[in-house]
Amino acid sequence: MVKPDKKLKKILFMLGITGAVYGGFKYLLPLVVPFLLAWLTALCLRPSVRFLERRLKVRWKGKTRTLPAGVIGGMELLLLFAVLFMAVQWGGRLFISQFRLFTARIPEWFSTLDSWLTQGCRNLEGILGLKEDYLVETVRDMLNHLGTAARQSTMPLLMNNSMTALRLIVQWIVFFVLYFASVLLCLQEMEEIRERKSRSSFHREISLIGRRLAAVGNAWVKTQLIIMLITSLLCIVGLTLIGNPYSVLFGVGIGLLDALPVFGTGSVLIPWGILLLVKKSWGKAAVILGLYVICYFLRQVMEAKIMGSQVGLSALETLMSMYVGLELFGIAGFLLGPVGLLMIEDLFHLYCGEE
Repeated sequence: MVKPDKKLKKILFMLGITGAVYGGFKYLLPLVVPFLLAWLTALCLRPSVRFLERRLKVRWKGKTRTLPAGVIGGMELLLLFAVLFMAVQWGGRLFISQFRLFTARIPEWFSTLDSWLTQGCRNLEGILGLKEDYLVETVRDMLNHLGTAARQSTMPLLMNNSMTALRLIVQWIVFFVLYFASVLLCLQEMEEIRERKSRSSFHREISLIGRRLAAVGNAWVKTQLIIMLITSLLCIVGLTLIGNPYSVLFGVGIGLLDALPVFGTGSVLIPWGILLLVKKSWGKAAVILGLYVICYFLRQVMEAKIMGSQVGLSALETLMSMYVGLELFGIAGFLLGPVGLLMIEDLFHLYCGEE
């Protein structure tokens, strides 16, 4: 049986570790994100780089020389970016073709909306006994004033935020340059870095944190990609069944939107389903609302189940840690929550052990 004073010490120690993890995530992590991502990328590239390093040898002045690991890794990274760019370009062409088809019908939809609003206002005029076209003109004036106000407020907003947008672009360019250079340096100096880490007084903590970040990051990326892919495919199939000509555009868009915790599939599928119910398109409404229900439970179950099984947490622990992380760190908390929980547990057992 653990004595009360030992329990108190463990509680205080747990609080201390929790505070240290929170402070590290809050203040230290944003400063080292590009270098951390570069290290993880270098670890992923390291096997192929070593394979090519042993086989790509050049004779120079009578001596056999090997290409530097950083050069090989840089070429691999550029090739990966090129493949990704071509994939995005191919997908972009498909999106643009369907987007053009979508925008071509916008005037028709506005005309339909205008007819629907006009008929609704005239029906209401008849019910209330108002002068003919009184509500029609009133609503049109309101919409015209709303459009004018929107245009007048949009231009100052764009002008005021132009410097902010420019600053963000510069920051992203600097981030990418730092990331790319850091990947090359990590590949080139990996053995030296590992040697320094092994001699460090904190090598156990560094190894523990590194393993946890790599494991949870890998699990989170796999989980999101799996859920996003399944959601997009389900939406494409469902929209194709109801004869929607923009099934690929909307399906992939809804899949990407589902990855955002603030929006999710419900921000599109629920209003769409309600609109179809109002129009008495019962079959299409059932498909759209059924898609929402399936996608909702798919994310709730699979996100906690898949990620939890890969990092050693139960589904409930994963769900709770993701919620706490979201409240503390925003969207990044979906990843930082489980990482933080695992790090707290590991550091506690590392220093306190099991009694």
